This record gives sequence, C-alpha cells and structure tokens, in this order.
Amino acid sequence: MTVRVLLADDEDLVRSGMSMILQADPEICVVAEAADGAEAVRLARSHRPDVVLMDIRMPVKDGLAATAEIAQLPDAPKVVVLTTFDLDEYVHAALQAGAMGFLLKNTPPRELPRAVKTVHAGDAMLAPSVTRRLIADFALRDTSRTANARSRLAALTERERQVLRLVAEGKSNADIGTCLYMGETTVKTHVSRVLAKLECINRVQAAIIAHDAGLLEV
Repeated sequence: MTVRVLLADDEDLVRSGMSMILQADPEICVVAEAADGAEAVRLARSHRPDVVLMDIRMPVKDGLAATAEIAQLPDAPKVVVLTTFDLDEYVHAALQAGAMGFLLKNTPPRELPRAVKTVHAGDAMLAPSVTRRLIADFALRDTSRTANARSRLAALTERERQVLRLVAEGKSNADIGTCLYMGETTVKTHVSRVLAKLECINRVQAAIIAHDAGLLEV
C-alpha cells in the first residue's frame, strides 16, 4: 500500500528536498505541498493524505494551529512536526494538539521514508531518543499535572498499565507483544482501550500522561 504524504514548509528548497527523498521510495507518494499552515489544512481536506510532515514556523497560519485543525478532521492524517531542537515548547504544544510525533530538520535523509512509514503504521512514534527526552523533560517541568495523571491511570487494568508503560518507552506493537508474550492483534486492542480510557487522540498523548504520572519510575 502506498503512503500518501502532504509536505508543509514555507521554504521551497526544504520541500523540494524532502519530496525528492520521499518520492524515491516506491511505497511513498507526495500528493501535495503547502507553503503555509492555512494551505496545509486546505490541502489536507482535499487530498486526504495519510501523513502530513508539518513545519512549525510558517506564515499565515503556523504549524501548531494547522496541526490542531487537521487532527480534528474525520479520519485525520497522522501529523509529524518538523522542527529544530531549540523549539521544545512548540514541540510539546504540537503533541498536545494531536501530532503523532516529530522529526528534527537535521534528520539523515535515509531516515525520512522510514519515519513516514513507521508513523503511518501507528508504531514507535516515540522511537527517536530525542523525542523521549523532550517528553520526559516536559513532564518533569510540569509537576502540577502529576495528581491528575495518576487519577486518570486509575481507570486502567494492570495489563493496560503495562502496555502503556511500554508505549511510553517508545516500543512498537510488535515489541510490546514480545515483552508481554501477546499477539500483535491483542496488543492493538489493549492500546485502543488505553487511549479510550485516557481520552487521548494518540499514543504520544498517552505517553505524556504516563510520564506525568511517574509510571516509568515505578
């Protein structure tokens, strides 16, 4: 199956470079390119991509606002934020808005197609070590949310807590199945239940709650 991608970046050269890299993979098709956030939202509605690579700092409408709008679309595409490492606060806001993860702009070209496929599959959205670092740091800096996060985790069964912990560690469904001796289909069922109980749009948001609650410290 071909993964349909929308690129959103206000720099023509960056978009062209990413498009060339992605189009070289026979399993990926760049269906549209946007130069600002407003155009990204419009093209996401009309082209129905599977994945959106979204820059944060863009004119007309920034990537944060565009991500929030796209995340509310029916059968919303998975949004991956493109950023530089010094934009931590924006990254956190994007994750809270519904982004499935993010890539640094200095990501090696060979990693771009793999990242798109990984996110499209719904797996390992926290795989890059820097993502885990940012989310953990965010949780530590906002300790006032600890009690709320722990209260939300109370709705989970012990098995669901185990699954959530592995999700927060960046494990894929296959990895979680190996760790807990479960089939991948069973893992997907548990993940879906965790997201529903925590009222999260995606695994990244669930992972933030896990960090807030100190689940990884247990």
